[in-house]
Parts: sequence; C-alpha cells; structure tokens
Amino acid sequence: MSNSSSLKQFSSEPFPQTGLVAYFSMEIAINPGMPTYSGGLGVLAGDTLRSAADLGTPLVAFTLLHRKGYFRQRLDAQGKQTEDTQPWIVQDFCTEEAPRVTVTVEERTVTLRAWRYDMVGRAGHVIPIYLLDTDLPENTSWDRSLTDHLYGGDSNYRLQQEIVLGMGGTRMLNALGHRVNVYHMNEGHAALLTLALLEAQLGGGPINKVTDVDINAVRQKCVFTTHTPVPAGHDRFSMEQANRILGIDRTARLQSLGCCHENMLNLTYVALCFSRYVNGVALQHGNVSREMFPEYQIDAITNGVHAPTWVSEPVQELLDHNIPTWRRDNLYLRNAIEIPLEEIATAHAQSKETLLAEVANRTGLVLNPKVLTLGFARRAATYKRADLLFTDPERLLAIAHAAGGLQILYAGKAHPQDEPGKALIHSVIEKAQKYSGADLRVVYLENYDWELGALLTAGVDVWVNTPKRPYEASGTSGMKAALNGVPSLSILDGWWIEGCLEGYTGWAIEDGADDNAEAINLYEKLEKAVVPLYLKAPEAWGRMMRTTIAYNGSFFNPNRMVEQYMRNAYYPVTLLESAQIEEAVAARVG
Repeated sequence: MSNSSSLKQFSSEPFPQTGLVAYFSMEIAINPGMPTYSGGLGVLAGDTLRSAADLGTPLVAFTLLHRKGYFRQRLDAQGKQTEDTQPWIVQDFCTEEAPRVTVTVEERTVTLRAWRYDMVGRAGHVIPIYLLDTDLPENTSWDRSLTDHLYGGDSNYRLQQEIVLGMGGTRMLNALGHRVNVYHMNEGHAALLTLALLEAQLGGGPINKVTDVDINAVRQKCVFTTHTPVPAGHDRFSMEQANRILGIDRTARLQSLGCCHENMLNLTYVALCFSRYVNGVALQHGNVSREMFPEYQIDAITNGVHAPTWVSEPVQELLDHNIPTWRRDNLYLRNAIEIPLEEIATAHAQSKETLLAEVANRTGLVLNPKVLTLGFARRAATYKRADLLFTDPERLLAIAHAAGGLQILYAGKAHPQDEPGKALIHSVIEKAQKYSGADLRVVYLENYDWELGALLTAGVDVWVNTPKRPYEASGTSGMKAALNGVPSLSILDGWWIEGCLEGYTGWAIEDGADDNAEAINLYEKLEKAVVPLYLKAPEAWGRMMRTTIAYNGSFFNPNRMVEQYMRNAYYPVTLLESAQIEEAVAARVG
C-alpha cells in the first residue's frame, strides 16, 4: 500500500476511525457567528481545519465552548476601551454529544460534555470539532462557568480551563470512540493532555511509578506547535497554584521531568518534554524558538491562511474565471501572473468600495476610493507598535500632502487586562483626531473581528505591519492581504522574511537601532517607493498586485501547511515505514 493511499490524503470519503490526528486548541475560529476565538491563534486553527477538511485529512479537533465568547469591544470618543460579553446560541450551530467525562480540579470532580460542529470540506469530507462544556447541573456554579470565557478570569481560571481542555478532551476522545495515533497541541494551553495520556499509560497506577518507557510511549504520540516568542505568551503558574489546582502528586511528577522553571509550572515545557516533534510557525520563529529552548529540537512549518475564506468575492470571481483549479490546489495561484492587469484593478476597486462603504456605515465618514489607503489591524499589544506611523506626525502629514491624500484604517482589540494595550489604542485615536484633516484621514474601527478583518485585508491598498523584532511569530493578516493582491509594507519579522520580494510583493521596513530609526525607514519607503508607484505608475502597481497573488498567495496557504504537517509531524517517513512493517507482519500472521 502506498503512503498516499494509506493516508487517503486527498480522498473525499470519510476516514475510518483509525489513524486519526486529534488537534487541540484553546481557541478556534470556526464560524463568524461563533465568538470562539480572539485573534491570530484561533484564526490559524480554523484555517488549518478548513484546509484539512478540503484535503480529506484524518483529523478531529477539540476546543472549549466559550459560551460567552471573548468580548465585544466598545470605544468611546476618547479611545477608551470597554468590553461586553458575546453570548451565542450554541444549539444554532452545534449538536450535543451523549458521553460525559470527568476531570479533577482542586480535588473537585467536574463533569464535561461535548458539542459537535462539523467542518465540511469542498469535496464533502467532514472534520468534527468538539467544544467542551462544563455548564451542567451536577457541577458547582463556579465549575459551570469554566467554559464561559476565552482568556477570561485570572490565572487560576486559566489553569482550570487547561485541565478541562487537555485532560478532559483526551478522556472525551476515548468516550466518543475515536482511535487516535497523533495528538497535536496547538500552543501550550493543551499541554496537560500529555498528563492524561501518561496516566492512561500507567493504567490507573500511581504517577510516581512512571518510567522512561511510559514517558517515551506518550512522547511518540504527541506533536507541539509553539506560536509565540513573547515570554508572556507562555502559560506559567506558581507552584502553589499547581499543587492546589492540579494536585501535589501530578505537580511533583511534572517538576521531576523538568517542566517547572523559576519555581513555576511552565506549560510550554510540559509540551516540549512530551513531544516527539516540535515546530515554530515561520522559519524565523523556528530560529527564535531554538534560542529560547536550546535543549529541544525545534523545526519550523510556516503558517498559511485558507484562501477561499479570505479572498474577497470580486477576487474569487476573478480567480474562478482565470484559474478554475485554484480552489482545489492553491499552488495554481502561481498562474495569477498571467491575469490581465485591468481585471485585477477592477476586482480590487470593487473590494475597496465595499470596505469604504462599511467604514461609512460604521462611522459616518466618507473616504475617497481614489486615495492611497493603508491598513493596520492587529491585536493591540505594545510590541506591535501601532503608533509607529505617528513617530514624526509632521513628516507623515507632508507625505500625505505629496500623495494627494492618505487614508489609514486601524482596528484591533486589547485584552481586557492589558492596560498598556488599551493605552496604545487611546494614543492612536488621540493622534488620529489631532492630525486628521484635508490631507490625512485616520480612522480606528471598533470591534475587530473575522468579518471586519476580511474586509480590511481585501480592501486597503497596502497592508502595514510594524512589530518589534523578533516578537512576531508569523503574522497571518499580511498573508490574507496577499491573497487579495494587496502588498505589505512591513518589518522583516515573522512570515515577511520569507514573503518579501522587494518591489514585487511589497516593501521591507529595514531594521534600525531603535523605534525612531525604523520609523524613519518606514517614512522613506512610503515617500520614495509606495506613493510614487501608486500615483504615477498604475500598470506597475497592478503588476505588483499580480505578483503578490502569484508568489505569496500560492505559498502562504494551509494546503501547503497541512501537507507539511502530514509529512513531517504526523506521519513522517519513519513512522509510515514502521506502520507498513506492522501491517505486513499482521497480514502474514493472518
């Protein structure tokens, strides 16, 4: 049996319940009507599952229900952010499953159920997504709330949620009758699934009797993707919290295995310790991760975004007409290099018109579709430097005047507990109000979400990204823009190191000694490269849009990414050979 046929990688038929990959993620952007994600991590997870469904990959997924969502952002006139809950009707999207399982939290028994959402691929292959829920009458009022809020509460709440996700999800898998070969932890939030696997390996025996053989048996099943080079992004809990919430014996065992650093339980180290394959999410991020965790072997698989989800309707029609095979195989987007320039210009103009109509609907401001429009929409974290464009406001105003006008659209949420992030939003809105005028129009759009993100990445003329190196792990919003032919103007970090072909897919903001030096380079690229090309060379601008789709769209998509996970993480050649040997032996014995 060949490798491809044994995996049925491109089959539209459902896979048998053997050889499955179980994908665990704290957040997944499943459906625009389900607020079960906060940003890039969840959107990446959703795009991964959409592509896996398209490819017929043997996979099931687990997350938490997040019954009250992440939060809806409100911004007042001064730019102060407040938050509302986002309750949603679960039954409108999901079907309740019958099994119940339990986990132990602070010596309490907590019962879980699962709601199923079917992700259906383009050829009909279904990937079930199970959303775990503790809102059951047999639980205490506190425990019933554990699956209410994504990233809500304090670190006690977070650790309890991670027990539900990792340990509860693993037990639910078994209760549902799935036979799993590979467990994929999408970030360290799910790392405690390894503890559930270890306890199952021991068959109920005491955890202090674990051996290297037991640990290796778990390790052979586990794959871990780390997503952040920012230290705060790695979940850590005090030893007091770990002992109280997780249990003294479990914590002691994890400590003995090197999972506690600086007198704290570190979930990233738990995942690293128990995984046979670990990867970062871009080549640069792989390098940074190896520096952070030098005692572990860490590979890199660069992220991608699901093309049919993020390409605007006018561009989809353009691609359907010129490249009918692009939906089946994103590599055919390479053929965009032959699309007539006037057709690309027309499709983008329609996308821009739709975006500006939404801006008018939300704000009452009527922007000019002929004016160069920049987009900046990111989670409002300080290292993303949303205010770098305002380092020298007078120079920005001069550039806007020379360009015959400049429009900048901002969006982004700050975590409710991130006061510096909230202050950054306030600062940008304050500067927008101060410097907006006849030449420069700056708008901060409220409540950045899936649908607004799709409008922005398709409708602006240039996508701007200014993270402080090396803190951008990937940065998938620029990939979404590229699929729509929108070039990037970005710091060389994350995916852009791989995606930047200067003058062909966008422009690099060169590394500088400090924020001021990088702001100066940003202004120089705007002044000397971006504005002249946009104003004086429409054909050259169209060619850049075309090469952006052809070069970046054809590579930075999850079809390629999922196939890399299949070949390198889930079923590398050595594991396939082993499986084939076992299959041949079983056939001979039979």
